[in-house]
Amino acid sequence: MKVSYDKKYDIAYICFSGKKPNGAIEIDEGLVLDTTAQNEIVGIEIFDASHRLPIKNLFSIELAPLKR
Repeated sequence: MKVSYDKKYDIAYICFSGKKPNGAIEIDEGLVLDTTAQNEIVGIEIFDASHRLPIKNLFSIELAPLKR
């Protein structure tokens, strides 16, 4: 997984795969899933990222067990 942030445009991108996306699904205004032809999620684009999440936390990771 790779995370990038463009401060000029306030866009965060979380990349899950090296596969090339060929489509996108806007699941909410400013929140876009990049997908392959097989509907696999390749990445997530977050517009106005600084208003949606704390940018300082974007580059840290905390692994937690899945609660079921």
